[in-house]
Amino acid sequence: MEIKYTIQGLLIYITIAFYLFAMLASVLRRHRTGHVLYILGFIMAVLSCGYRWYHVRHVPMQNLFEVFLCMGMIYPVSVFCRRVLRVGGRSGDMLIGAVVLVPAGFYFNAQPLKLPPALQSWLFAPHVAVYIFSYIFMAKAAFHAVWQLVGKAHSPNENLLPPEEATYQVVCVGFPLLTLGLVLGSVWGKLAWGDYWGWDPKELWSLASWLVYVGYLHFRYMFGRRHPYINSIWAIVGIVVIVITMLWVNLSRLFAGLHSYGT
Repeated sequence: MEIKYTIQGLLIYITIAFYLFAMLASVLRRHRTGHVLYILGFIMAVLSCGYRWYHVRHVPMQNLFEVFLCMGMIYPVSVFCRRVLRVGGRSGDMLIGAVVLVPAGFYFNAQPLKLPPALQSWLFAPHVAVYIFSYIFMAKAAFHAVWQLVGKAHSPNENLLPPEEATYQVVCVGFPLLTLGLVLGSVWGKLAWGDYWGWDPKELWSLASWLVYVGYLHFRYMFGRRHPYINSIWAIVGIVVIVITMLWVNLSRLFAGLHSYGT
């Protein structure tokens, strides 16, 4: 664990604080105050990513520090889910925003690195960006799945979907992004290494996470309306596999591969 006594670190810590205070205000039913703090946290997250971009002179998505930094900009996902999908859980989004910034703020090295040749491609930014968005959507889906398992529900006055239906709607947005990330990665692999698929550990676990959600969607379509709790468990398993894909595969020496620059 390492505290960053830098401008970058200060921006991250302020963002985390805004998100946590926003969540606390929302839990205490100070919704307007919570929303204002949430917006301020988002502004700080944008400033933090912008500062990193200026500092490293390329899109800040090279390694896990920068990926988690970008994941902290969760507010647009909250707005989209609430206004378009009728999915709530804003306080959960605030918590997710704070949690994903903890690795960037306390664990991963922020030392700028030169962009390796494999990342100097026009596919670099879109490939990583769609995965970042898909992971945020799947984390939000998992939050609603947990909400379903503990028996919580939204107030009927809010006109929001119940937790199990909310999980499904969010997965339906995250899954195409997950698929697009896999496809873009294959095209990038062809351009960078001469093959669409290299059986790299990161590729295999990315495919595994995709297959988990294929299973979720298939099961829910076939049997899931009769088994809502199994749907929720399946969505939680999905985010666990995503965490393995992001962290264990990148950090464990057991899975050394072409994607080792992620650390």
